[in-house]
This record gives sequence, structure tokens and C-alpha cells, in this order.
Amino acid sequence: MESPTITASRSVSRRGAKRFRVEISKTGGGGGGEVIVRGLARVFRCCCTQGPWCPGAGVKDIWEERVLGAEGLHREAQGVEVIYSLSSSPQSATLTSNLTEEKRKQLCGLLGNAELTLLYKASVHGYQASAFHQRCDRQGPTLLVAYNHSGYIFGGYTSVDYAQSGQYITDEDTFLFSLQGKIPVCIKMNTGHNARYDDTGGPNFGQQVYFCYSNQQLVYNSGSNAFSINAATMYGNDTQLSEFEVYKVEQSSQVSTEDKPWRNVLWTAERKDKLMEMIRNHKPLVTSVSRVRILMIGPVGAGKSSFFNSINSIFMGRITSKAMSGSAGTSLTTQFRTYPVKDGREGKQLPFVLCDTMGLEEQSGAGLDIEDISSILQGHVPDRYKFNPTAPFQSDDQKVSRPASLEEKIHCVVYVIDATKISLMSDKLQEKLASIRRKVNSLGIAQIVLMTKVDEACPLVEKDLQSLYVSSYIKSKVQEVSSRLGVPVSCVLPVKNYSQELELELNCDVLLLTALQQMLNFADDYLDDVGHD
Repeated sequence: MESPTITASRSVSRRGAKRFRVEISKTGGGGGGEVIVRGLARVFRCCCTQGPWCPGAGVKDIWEERVLGAEGLHREAQGVEVIYSLSSSPQSATLTSNLTEEKRKQLCGLLGNAELTLLYKASVHGYQASAFHQRCDRQGPTLLVAYNHSGYIFGGYTSVDYAQSGQYITDEDTFLFSLQGKIPVCIKMNTGHNARYDDTGGPNFGQQVYFCYSNQQLVYNSGSNAFSINAATMYGNDTQLSEFEVYKVEQSSQVSTEDKPWRNVLWTAERKDKLMEMIRNHKPLVTSVSRVRILMIGPVGAGKSSFFNSINSIFMGRITSKAMSGSAGTSLTTQFRTYPVKDGREGKQLPFVLCDTMGLEEQSGAGLDIEDISSILQGHVPDRYKFNPTAPFQSDDQKVSRPASLEEKIHCVVYVIDATKISLMSDKLQEKLASIRRKVNSLGIAQIVLMTKVDEACPLVEKDLQSLYVSSYIKSKVQEVSSRLGVPVSCVLPVKNYSQELELELNCDVLLLTALQQMLNFADDYLDDVGHD
């Protein structure tokens, strides 16, 4: 039997129970492991899965012959129970996770193409803040999962690692969640709040929701307003924890792929040139309409303005930034803007106009008002109208008495959705989008979903954009956004906008132009309908 190197130490818990920690390292550099044992009853149970000294009896022999004898602890231990082991390194836990495979998949759906590694389990390491920090500090993004006696599974995510820095932490990606039913309930942090205060205490979110509060098996809600949560929905008002786990979150480099592309795209310069020519020569089906008007609607930061900049860049032959875009927490677009696109610097205007709006936000009284959208759809809102989230657009008397012409109305609506945040879409935002869709449906206007930031959502696509239509993950995101918004899968178009590039890129251009061509086709379908009314 390969002889392991063993050290042991003893501690006393706050209840007076003796605890023993045994570090086991196999000789020859073949990996190591850790076994924690407690002085409880004379029960020997091994959870090790690797090593010639496993299972059970091997650990019993090692404990009695090599540890107790060597450390002189024999008289003090009435018996030991092996709690768990690590088979490769102190951070590669073979701890048993309480998450079912279904729940794990739901959580990974919230986090993108992620892998979860269990760092900390309160029933093993204790509910003390010091135990949490010992296992979880400086581990990068982490997911906290709590379980209570009522069967609720809930917790939170932070992309900024714990460091006991004594600083307030800003983290726009942080969120709380509850896994009840097939679709997780996600709660994003309200604007203007810090994600947490990074101190020596237990984990908290927004200094509002505290886990392992006061080193106890408790969750505590201070009642502040960093997160708009309902305690009954999130954890059934049951604050007693039965378990608490922390997982390290890492983006997976392994992405499953399809045997063949689930959509066919020609990634060639010839295809790009053909698409540009088709768009240049497009003529709306109704002669009274000279240019198709396409309305971009979507949450703050989804990429509405970036899509216009990207299309403008392709036809200008260089990267441009005419529309203000970015990743601010509130909408950078505060006016209704109509953006015509020229075919080159001195070229003629192309047969479409991209209409940009203020971003949608969850809170009432913030972001674009649904009544404003109705006015835009019917052609009443002028270019450069400044939005007021607290008061919808008011038409003047002349506008009311004269209906807008078909030329002034919207012919295609495009919902712009960030691929990295589809699973994080709140119920409130989904309800807003559903209300907008009902209004658009009532007017018979064509609708498309533009799924942006596909490169950020999938490492495979980030590495090679041509992998987009063989990525199983992107396919699942297309299906998810189709389900959430109630649009056919064929109407969901994945794209990558230009954001940090300095030069145009062929694959990016092909995707963007393909999406624009579909918008023009869908607008023709609408114009064909109204033209025969």
C-alpha cells in the first residue's frame, strides 16, 4: 500500500466537542487529499473516492496507527467519524452538493455557460463567518445557495470576490434568486445601491439580505431597498437554514456543439457584398413609403444604439459611433431618434430608418413609457422628442386631428435582448415586453428579436463567430428568448454588435446584414397587408 504523509491537529468547537483535522498527501506527488474527523461515536465512514487507502478500514487503520499514535491523541478520542475528503487538492471538493441536476442546470442558465465548484458547505465547515471567509475569499465570482426547512432553495450571485477589504463593493452583475418551479425567480439590484460592504462578517447582499446571520443558521432581511424582494416568494418567510453552500463560478471552456449547423450561413465576402446590394436596392412594397421605419425596443444596455452604429459602420466602411451607446445602469438614450443611414460618406440615403428609443426599465416611472411606444408606433412622435418617464407623450391638437401617414408609422418592431441576461429577465420586465407585444400585435406590425452579445454569452462563439450556429448553448438561448417573449424561434436573430473593435470584421458584418435584410423582409409583409386594406 502506498504510504501517505499525514499530519493532524485538534480543535474544540464552541459546544465543547473535540474535532480533528487530518491532512493526507500521497507520496510521489500524485495528488493529495484532506479528511476531517470529529470525536463523536466510534463510527468509521470514508467518503474518499480515490487512493489505495480507501475505503473505510484503510482510514481507520491510518487514523489509529499513524495519527493518534504519532500525535499522542489516543487517550482523548473516544471515536472518530470521517466527515468528508478531498481527493485532489484542498479546493477541489468531493463534497456532496445538495443541488439536484435540474436545479444546477437552472442556476447555470442564469450564469451563462458556467461551471460550479463547491467551496464551502456550512454543515461541514460551520456557519461562522470566519469559516466562510477561510474557504471563499479571493475565489472570484461566487454563487451562494441556501436551503431552509420549508424546502425553498434561494441565494445570490456576485461577480466580485470576497476579500474582507472594508470597502463598499459595486457590482452591476449581482442578483438574488429563488428556485421555485421550472423558471428561476431573479431579482436584480435596484440602481444607486452598493452590492455589499466587504467586511469580516458573513455574506450579505446590498446590506439587506444576510446569510448565516450572526454566525447562526439564519437568513435575515434588514428591510432596506437595495433589492425589491418578497420574503414569502423568495424563501417562504422561513428564516431557519437547513444548509448553506458557496460555489466558485467559472466560465466553461467546454461547449457542446451540434452535429451540423442549426442555421445555414455563408460566411464569405461574396455573401456580404450580395446582402449590401440587396439592401441598397430594396424598394418598399407600398409606393407611398420611401423608407422602411424600424423601431428598436429593449432593456437598458441591450445594444439598441450599438446596432445602429454597427450598421452605419458597415456602409461607411469604418467603425463609427454616431448614436450614444454604452453600458450605464440607466438609459443613455433620452430622446426619440430617427437615424437614416447613408451608403458611404457621399452616398445616397439607404431605404430604411432605424428608430432608437429610451431603454426599458423594471421600475414604474423609469425608462420608456408604454404609452410613448404606442404614440411612436402610430407615427406621432417627432425626431429628437425628449422622453419624460413620468409623463407620456402628448400630441398637439394638429397631430390629433390629422392621422399620421403610412410613411410616418413604424413598419417593423425589433426587440433587442442581451443574450447574457435572458435568464435574468425579471417578471416586471417580461410583463412590460408582453404589454408592448400586445399593442404591436393589435396594429399588425411585424416583429423580430435581435439577440445581442452572443460572443459574451458563449466562449466558443467568442473564439470564432462562425461557431454561432453549431453552439448548443446559443441554440438554447434562442429557444429561451422565443419562449419568454412568445415569438417563433425563426424570428430570433443572434448578432454581435461592434463595441470595442477598431476594424470591421467579415463574420460580424454577415450576421448584422442578414438581420437587417430580415427586418426589411418582415416590413414588406406588413406593408403588403396594409396596402391591400
